[in-house]
Amino acid sequence: MIVVPPAAGLRTDVSGVEHSEGVLDRRAPKRGDQRRLALLRALDERLKVQLLDEINVADITAAAGVSRSAFYFYFEDKAACVAALGTQMHQEILTATRLLVDGDGSPHERLTGAIHGVFAAWRSHRHLFQAMLTARQRNQAVRELWDRTRKSFAPPLAALIDAERAAGIAPPGPDSHALATVLLELNERALEQFGATGPPDDEQRVETLIVIWWRAIYAVVPPDR
Repeated sequence: MIVVPPAAGLRTDVSGVEHSEGVLDRRAPKRGDQRRLALLRALDERLKVQLLDEINVADITAAAGVSRSAFYFYFEDKAACVAALGTQMHQEILTATRLLVDGDGSPHERLTGAIHGVFAAWRSHRHLFQAMLTARQRNQAVRELWDRTRKSFAPPLAALIDAERAAGIAPPGPDSHALATVLLELNERALEQFGATGPPDDEQRVETLIVIWWRAIYAVVPPDR
């Protein structure tokens, strides 16, 4: 299923994280725009069997049943189209992040659920995530959006760290925003390596990240470790 954003611009959700809604579209996307939907569906299907660099605009438009000019009516290039397609994956990552910031359960349960949720989103959309990595290299606007999105996760995470410290749950430590930024960068690197052949396997990667995050924030061995 493809979730198409209803309007252009950045929106801030309840956790304070900003995310894109048609930011890279040449025109503000309209709900129910069938030509745009067809292009997104066509690219999604292609990416399941081909790398982004192996696909050209003609492949996408032919599969979508629309003209080449229609593609460029909406998108600057393939990279921008990939970014628009990534909305659903982004929403799932946002959901996992909200679990950490304001979910139910103990701190360890929230942290474990959040990191597992981020990597579950990768598993569901691995072909799209790989395409996003390529698109980030090909299009400066996509790269800037990627970086801005990652950075927008830092303030709510830093606020959580500060709150845990103020409550005496987490000990004093490095600047909370710096710590949040480094942990998010670590997650991004791990996502880039997710699915790689050879050790560590994917589950080891996730479990190791959970331990690193827990020790970095709470400075103790995680429960049941």
